[in-house]
Amino acid sequence: VSGEKEEAPFRMLGADGEPEERRDVPESSGVSSQREPQVQHQLGSLYGVPWQPPGPPIQHSPADQETSAVTQQQWHLQGLGRSELQAAGLPEAQLGEAAESSPSFLLGSEVGQPYSSSPPSEEVLSLLRAIPPIPDEVVVRQKRAPHGSWKVGTLLHGKRVYAVAISGSTHHVYTCGSGYIRVWDESALQAGDKAPQAQLDLQDPQDCVVTCKLFPDEQSLITGGASQAVTLWDLAPTPQVRARLTSTGPTCYSLAVSSDAHICLACFHGFVEIWDLQNQILIRKHEVPVYGSRCVDITGNIFWTGGEDTTLYSWDLRNYQRLHQHDLQNEILSITHDPGEEWVLAGLRTSDIAFLHTRRNEQFKAVMKKYTRHHSLKFASCGSYFVTAIDTRLSGLEAPSLQKLFQIEESSGILCCDVSSDNQYLVMGSKSSAIVYQLLY
Repeated sequence: VSGEKEEAPFRMLGADGEPEERRDVPESSGVSSQREPQVQHQLGSLYGVPWQPPGPPIQHSPADQETSAVTQQQWHLQGLGRSELQAAGLPEAQLGEAAESSPSFLLGSEVGQPYSSSPPSEEVLSLLRAIPPIPDEVVVRQKRAPHGSWKVGTLLHGKRVYAVAISGSTHHVYTCGSGYIRVWDESALQAGDKAPQAQLDLQDPQDCVVTCKLFPDEQSLITGGASQAVTLWDLAPTPQVRARLTSTGPTCYSLAVSSDAHICLACFHGFVEIWDLQNQILIRKHEVPVYGSRCVDITGNIFWTGGEDTTLYSWDLRNYQRLHQHDLQNEILSITHDPGEEWVLAGLRTSDIAFLHTRRNEQFKAVMKKYTRHHSLKFASCGSYFVTAIDTRLSGLEAPSLQKLFQIEESSGILCCDVSSDNQYLVMGSKSSAIVYQLLY
């Protein structure tokens, strides 16, 4: 496998609103400005080697500004039908080309030609009338994107909240940090002083959870961090440990769970552990570049890693060969994907967001131009929007237009965020609590 970087061009897009200027001297990096007792020696290298302040803003060469095969307009056109394409002013000659990438476009006898047919006969109409109506529960409806948010409550975790998860079925929130995990029921979401429903003490009081993932059925939670194991929790009827998967590294920086919950990836410094969750066995300890192992994600049979070396790597989960590597030109702080597993998003140190198609050579970058200590990304389960948390600011952006839907400004840094699977609540972790917002439609 070639070790050379693939210099794929990116289409540069500005996010909605005025971009902020890059700061020549960014704020210092790290999980915490106030060190946690007994565990800071482990968390000090949580994101790999200490980040060095960058020099002046990078001046990209003309080659870096090339237009790639995909543009924001083309991405948007993929979701439009023929009448909408015509209303958008797309020339007739381009309708066939747009149709090839649009599942909603009804093809005629030739690509790009209008679909036509003769009126149905009375026999056909009689057969159609005999078909029973489709029940409401199986009708697929377009999911709306929220237009705003409303702060409803604060969950007093007591320590820094490095990882957070919220269930869509029960609206339970799990706040994770040093020494314990706290569980909050729905009644606590709209209160400022209610006690947690439960506190799950970690095996060692000095352990610290810095990453967590809910399973797709929301009946299980997996956590990792500064400890000697990745822990699998059963959440119902009472939260309890199901298994501790003994790790070969001291600190797990990031976790990813496959859509069928059969595979878990745990990212450590220089390698990724691949776990069979059903049998709770380690399948493989897979080596990755030491400075490209801060975060991990999985889409189908491909998993992705990235970190300080500014390169996003993709790997085949079947034969463990490296597929591609993309130079994003800035440190990668987070990786996520859309619900359809078609697009991978990488959050960068500069607050920019890189978008890469998982099956085609299409990519572009939303430019924010602001150095940041933390960059969290989360795609909503409905697929119509995602949220990006940068230091003290969280923004909701519509997909695929990248129009800003709402923006939240907090007084302290946002360390993590999650959106409930029913798209009703947004929760953010900060220095001593989690803040809950209800999404408005």
